[in-house]
Formats: sequence, structure tokens, C-alpha cells
Amino acid sequence: MRRWYDNIARGSIITADVYLRRLGLFCKNNSTTPKILAEMDETSLTNLTLDNVTRLEGRGHAGSYIESIVKAVKSWLEHNNKQLKGKVRITDAGDTPTLKDERTPTRDELGKVIRASEPDARVAICLIAHSGLRPEVLGDYEGRDGLRLGDFLELEIDNENKTVAFSTVPTFLRVPKKLSKGGHQYLTLLSEEGAKHLKEFLEHRMRHGEQLSSESSVIKPRHVRKQFVRTTNIGDKIRGAIRAAGFSWRPYVLRCYFDSQMLLAESKRLIIRDYRVFWMGHKGDIEHEYTLNKGVLPPDLLEDMREAYRRSQQLLVTESFGHGGEEDIRVAFKKELLLISGYNKEEVESLDLAGMDEDEIHRRCRESLLGVLLNNGCRQRVIAMDDVEKHVNEGWEYVGRLPHNRAVIRLPPA
Repeated sequence: MRRWYDNIARGSIITADVYLRRLGLFCKNNSTTPKILAEMDETSLTNLTLDNVTRLEGRGHAGSYIESIVKAVKSWLEHNNKQLKGKVRITDAGDTPTLKDERTPTRDELGKVIRASEPDARVAICLIAHSGLRPEVLGDYEGRDGLRLGDFLELEIDNENKTVAFSTVPTFLRVPKKLSKGGHQYLTLLSEEGAKHLKEFLEHRMRHGEQLSSESSVIKPRHVRKQFVRTTNIGDKIRGAIRAAGFSWRPYVLRCYFDSQMLLAESKRLIIRDYRVFWMGHKGDIEHEYTLNKGVLPPDLLEDMREAYRRSQQLLVTESFGHGGEEDIRVAFKKELLLISGYNKEEVESLDLAGMDEDEIHRRCRESLLGVLLNNGCRQRVIAMDDVEKHVNEGWEYVGRLPHNRAVIRLPPA
């Protein structure tokens, strides 16, 4: 049993613990032991497993739960050179009934959760909801490792004056390989709102006598003398804030919030898909192996990522920042100009207005108002006679009348 457990744990301690519990439950419910299972013939093993599936389905257990038990049994049998005969079919094995009605929070709802949280939970919430981190990045399953202050690449610590500062925001943070579920190091960013809460939390710790360094944990236990918290404790802190705000979501829904908001940013052309996939910690397609998944990224790519995140953070944050409001006014003004000139709402929403300069806006407005057909450079149009007055008022010149109640108009000389 120890060899089996240790072999699984080398891949994932969580999986090893779950399999051990599931196998124990299977043995208890069927009045047997792992040793007896290892000695049974394959026909008897198959029948026992099928009967167990039928019994659990009859009790109304979810298919995903039953499947996890069967996986544990199969793993133990394979370790002992045994296997079940044929396929074990489980009704709705992929269903997760407890999650089917779960939705991601809105920005206002996330704001309520942040305001209802303790300082350490507030930082954890921002790191998950604004940076896309998994909870286990902040503290692993056993509480032996987690995110360190040195993983914030632009964080400056001043223990003498008890202050911390970020040289640039939004700020980059690194997820080390050993904390990454995908088994690779990657970068993501933290918003201005998240950086503000982290700064306040760290300075509070410094004022209470803690000396911070690059090796200090971002989230530390409150009552136990150890460096890192366990993933379970991270979840408890976040869950407490969610419940205090009046919601019943799982803590992991905050990562879904980041993903859905970045998907919205992608649809608005604020970021490219590769950045969203990279920030989520996914390896992505083969192109990533030669670009984003390298250990050191070129400075121009890093700055482009930062600017893309800066444009997108308006969809993540629950607070407004000084320069952000001014930028919002500029974007709103550009949007109104395009709508007045003839663009429809869908066309405007698809444009990156924040990154578009005034000359580009003026050109688009002028082309929309005058109806320039850029695909072939045509300066004349044939329209119905009833529409001549409308087009002349928009800047076109009347040329002459055609048969069948039609007319020719043209653009004035440039």
C-alpha cells in the first residue's frame, strides 16, 4: 500500500490522498480489504465493481463521485497487475450537479466580497480574481511552499521605513514551476487595486514587527509558527469573505471570474488570446513553446503584455483610479464620435478605442460620414432619387439623373 501511495504522490499528493480514501471506502462498503482485492480473480473483481456502481447509483450519488471510486480501485488493481474485464459504464460520469447552477460574480458582487474580507483574504481574493492564480499557488496542499514576495518582480521592500512599493503597476508576478499545476514557470500581472491591497497588508505586517524579505510568504498563518498556509486554509479565508458578503460560491469561482472577464477583454480586442491563456497558467498551443513559455521573455513583449493588461483591468477591478477615470472619458468620447458618424454599437465595441489615436478616429469618422468605399476607391454612387437630398446634406454632390428613378452622386474634390 505504501509503494502504491508513494508512486501516486510523486505525481500529486492530493490525488494520492483521494485515492487512498476512495479505496478505503470501497473496501468498507463491500466488507473486504485491499489485500483480498489484490488476490481476487478478474471476473470476481469486475462483478464486485459493477455491483458497487449499481448500488451507488441507486442511492442517488453523482456519476462523478462514483467514477472517482472506480478510478481508485483500478489504480490499486493495476499496481497489482490486475485489471477489470470490459468497460465499467457510469451514468452521467462527467456531471457535477453541485456546480451546475454556479455562476461567476459580477464586478459589483466581487467588490462586496473584497470589502467584507480580512486583509490577508483580500490579498488572496485579488490574486485569484485579478491575476488568475489557483489557490494552491498561494499555499500548497501540505503548507510547505507557496508564493513568495520575491515572485513579485517589481516589488521594493524598505524594512527601515516599513514601506513597500511597486516600481510599475500593473505589476508582474512569477508563478514558479513547483507551484504551477502545468509544471512550467509562467508570468501574470496584478491590477492596481490588487497592488494597493497587497501594499497595505505588507506594511501592516511590518508595523507589527515582521522583517520582510524576498523569501517571505505572501500569505502567512495567523496562529501557527510556519511560513506558509495550506490550500485548505486559503479556501477557508476566501469562503468566509464570500459568506460574509451574502453569497454561496466556491472560492475557486474567483479564478473563473478572471477567465471570463479576460475572455470578454479578448472579444473587445483589448488583449490577444495567447496572453489570456498564458496568464491562466495553461501551456497553450505549440506556438507557446517557442514564445511565451520560455524562461526569459524579451522586454518589448513584457511591456506589450503589461499594456494589454492595463487596457483590460477595467473589466476586473472594483475600484476607480485617478488616471483610469480620465482614460474612460477619452474612450467614451471616441465611442460617441463613431456612433454619430454612422458606426453601429457592435462595430464600436469591437474596436480598441483606448489604443486608437485621434488621427485614426478622425479618419474613421470622415470615411463613415462620406461613405468612402475603401475596397475599390470608388467616388461615385448610384442611389434612388428620393435619397438625393439626404446624401447632398451629408456632403455628396449631385451629378445627374438616370432612368428608373435613380441618380448619380459623387464625392467632392479632396
